[in-house]
Amino acid sequence: MFDVVVFASGRGSNFAALLDAQRAGAPFAVRALLSDKPAAPALDIARTAGVEAIALSPRDFPDRAAFDRALFGRAAQFAPDLVVLAGYMRVIDTAVVESWHGRMINIHPSLLPKYPGLRTHARALDAGDALHGSSVHYVTAELDGGPVIAQATLAVAPGDTPETLAARLLPLEHRLLAATVELIARGRVQLGAEGVVLDGKRLTDPLSLESCRAATNTL
Repeated sequence: MFDVVVFASGRGSNFAALLDAQRAGAPFAVRALLSDKPAAPALDIARTAGVEAIALSPRDFPDRAAFDRALFGRAAQFAPDLVVLAGYMRVIDTAVVESWHGRMINIHPSLLPKYPGLRTHARALDAGDALHGSSVHYVTAELDGGPVIAQATLAVAPGDTPETLAARLLPLEHRLLAATVELIARGRVQLGAEGVVLDGKRLTDPLSLESCRAATNTL
């Protein structure tokens, strides 16, 4: 079985989507949920599902690097094939990121390379974008700058606010993340020397949500 650990800082809806996919027969097993927020609702989702729930507080460590080494050290105890950052809101120490090269992905609520960082929905609206979306990418030392695997797009509606845009995008994020993790678990997607590889061929553009889900349904 392909083992996954998930990091989350908040409510854990993307984590819950991965649990739902696992229950529906996806070829991966979520082994643990790790958080930097001891009160994060995602931890309760994990406990209810019988998944190991681990939280450490950054305030208990002298600096970011020490905290990251400790939390990712706990993750390493599960010997995961993949680490999934699903709403994990901390910038990770570069040395820790490099130790998980090609084995860690993140879901980010924008069509990268647009709008790395925070306030992505508001920034898309402020720019007058007709399309918004979400991206799953491999994690590198550059904030939200790693190679993009797949994206889900959504038309911006008249009158959208950051809140309504986020709410409409969230179900697409759930499907995108689950389908991407499944493709990685099946060995079809990998990080190669020149970028993301699908079935042995380098992707020139990110997969769409539709093509990503179609690929999982062809097996």
